[in-house]
Amino acid sequence: MITFPKPDVEQFLRTFSIADFAVSPDEKHLVFSTNLSGKYNLWGMDLPNSFPYPLTSIDQSCQGLIYDKKSRFIIAGFDQDGNENTQFYGVPLNGGTMKEIVNHENTRNFMPKLSNDSKKLYYTTSRGNPSFLNSYCLDLESGQERLVLEGKDAATYLFGFSPDEETLLYYKHFANTYTLLYAKKGNEDILLTPPTEKQHTVNDGVFVSDSMIYLLTDYDSDFTYLASYNLETNKFCKVKELENESFTAITYSKENQLLYLTSQKGVEDQLYEINLQNENWRNIPVPCSVINKLEVAASGTLYLFGMSATKPHNIYKNTGDEWVSLTKYTVPGVDSNELVEPDIITYPSFDGREIESLFFRAKKENDNGEVIFWPHGGPQAAERKFFRASFQFFLNNGYSIFAPNFRGSTGYGLEFMKMVEGDWGNGPRLDNVAGLDWLIDQGHAQKGNILLMGGSFGGYMALLLHGRHADYFKAVVDIFGPSNLFSFINSVPEDWKPVMDQWVGNPEKDKEKLIEYSPITYLESMIKPMLVIQGANDPRVVKEESDQIVQALKDKGRDVDYMLLENEGHGFSKKENEIAVYQKILSFLNRFTAVTEKV
Repeated sequence: MITFPKPDVEQFLRTFSIADFAVSPDEKHLVFSTNLSGKYNLWGMDLPNSFPYPLTSIDQSCQGLIYDKKSRFIIAGFDQDGNENTQFYGVPLNGGTMKEIVNHENTRNFMPKLSNDSKKLYYTTSRGNPSFLNSYCLDLESGQERLVLEGKDAATYLFGFSPDEETLLYYKHFANTYTLLYAKKGNEDILLTPPTEKQHTVNDGVFVSDSMIYLLTDYDSDFTYLASYNLETNKFCKVKELENESFTAITYSKENQLLYLTSQKGVEDQLYEINLQNENWRNIPVPCSVINKLEVAASGTLYLFGMSATKPHNIYKNTGDEWVSLTKYTVPGVDSNELVEPDIITYPSFDGREIESLFFRAKKENDNGEVIFWPHGGPQAAERKFFRASFQFFLNNGYSIFAPNFRGSTGYGLEFMKMVEGDWGNGPRLDNVAGLDWLIDQGHAQKGNILLMGGSFGGYMALLLHGRHADYFKAVVDIFGPSNLFSFINSVPEDWKPVMDQWVGNPEKDKEKLIEYSPITYLESMIKPMLVIQGANDPRVVKEESDQIVQALKDKGRDVDYMLLENEGHGFSKKENEIAVYQKILSFLNRFTAVTEKV
């Protein structure tokens, strides 16, 4: 009998991912951005066949992906090695030489939208207005463009337009918890939620006629609900609200007069359909726990892109009550029974508030007794039942993982989400400390023997917890986390800067607080071995954030290792880098485990 070795990092991290997808209007073609070749490119499928073929070979991730309304070409946005300066190109349906559509050096471009006749491209850009953004309409035949929306007061994004293209839909982003949706008709700007001094958000909106808009908002509520706004009567109306559940995206099927809504409730998503003719409402079972994107074809066919804790990204098609997977992404060489589903647990925090968490427990035959504490990024995001190849890799190598949704996380209402604003280093930190205490009290870990790892805001929290609560840990991994809130505030993209006072704090008015909340304040206490990972092109948490804390710790003679990725931004877009990073992290963690003979 042949026996095979334990799956290694290559098998787990060779799991392919999908970043975005789109279906042609005639449903004969599907395009998706995937790292099937090891680097992100566009791949196509000639439906109903599901065998993919490459459309691009530029090895860059895609941001913004739409079809021409007559299924003749694709518009796609690409940045360069993670710098997030997205430019737009035309891509032939079967691949080949791309045509430059919008390309302005050192600008950020967002949300491409094609006119109904596909002769004009609408898009939002940092060009000429880097703080508040402008939106343009580009004539694809003449190359002439005109300004259609000038951003003022807050970053302003063109979102869509009415069927007759006479009315624009746009939103202003004052903060992650304060976004307003407007309709612009001629020189008139109409706010689509009733005036109020209380901050609220509008997540999404869609025209169902030239005068009727459906939108998702938490106006005068803690959770996001479905509402409507009639431009003829200027009437706002609440349509549908669910208890402790927030709608996150809305899609309209014009031909069938159906609205499709995705929602978030804690760590999982739901999908609903509402019939606008008879107001019938139904829940549609989905083949995944987290829905990344939904498209509805003119035929009524649903196309969904989603994942679960033990199922990687896949694209599904629904023509009735059955979902068919168009992609077949799995963990190569690893039986699904070897993957770990998380337990959903809650624990009381310092003020009695319940914190929901995911606890991935390594299988008994693999368990090495070690626990990784993982504060998530965002911070206004959440750890959910989505697939992380790195988690499954660590679990298979014996490490359990505890991931709390501390205050500030999404999925638990607007009030909970706002709790991190201006309070990065206090309430969320104490929620995480309470999670550490819960692990210890329940017998899952011993104080001083926990491994700490996080990325982005999670990297910031890992640094802060290390500096203020080092006695809980034996080693720390920081993946592109801010180390100094003053330099972080000063170095974020220009269109982020208007929100920083509310989100993080004002460097002058909140000076003492920002000193207290900056990890670099606590260098003396950072005594545990540390590994720091950073992308050189990261525009969100710039390289200097990691440089400064690594150098400061080295100057003090601390045990700190630094891995800099020259061709990455805020994440890992290239497989060889992702594999190298997690090989490095595993090797680092294995230094501190009782069982060191792991692969």
